Amino acid sequence: MAKNYEQEAKAILKLVGVNNVDSVTHCQTRLRFVVKDRKAIDDKALEQLPEVKGVFYGSGQYQVIIGTGVVNDVYAAIAKLGTVNAIYGKDDADTTAAASDEHKTWVQRLMAMLSGIFIPIIPVIAATGLFLGLKSAATNAQVLKLFGAVPSDIPASLTSVVSVLTDTVFAFLPALIVWSTFRYFHFATLKGRRLSGL
Repeated sequence: MAKNYEQEAKAILKLVGVNNVDSVTHCQTRLRFVVKDRKAIDDKALEQLPEVKGVFYGSGQYQVIIGTGVVNDVYAAIAKLGTVNAIYGKDDADTTAAASDEHKTWVQRLMAMLSGIFIPIIPVIAATGLFLGLKSAATNAQVLKLFGAVPSDIPASLTSVVSVLTDTVFAFLPALIVWSTFRYFHFATLKGRRLSGL
């Protein structure tokens, strides 16, 4: 028979503060509370609870670390109490980010937006940088001299392939940025591809 975590749920809510919670959700190991006043929470008392492994606060979220498996049961017990807004369906990213946005300054929101747009295209830019470095080394007489070669020893086809790879990415960089922006704001990706082609 599964353990009933109602007492643990009540104890956690009491220490976090029922009126202090805007919403609660969870991930694989943690309860994630969006709270009104972080200073109203007694970290040490929470950490003394038997099911709690630790606490952490960041980005407007107060996270209570419970552990895999148990967190689902504790979350269900909190939701069953009905005293706080337990968000169902989405475990983490979208819901919690939206709920914690109100606790961020405009600079933090701007930085989160820019990182959300540019992080998906960083691997493409990094790979292009590596190919540019390869192209530069392959055509640099001083580097080739270390290997006993000269620039004319490098096949033109290799230089052409590397040039195509690097030039293509930079030619389509605006399109990649538009695609990533549409993806970040959850717009229709097909429309984003069409617009980026303009």
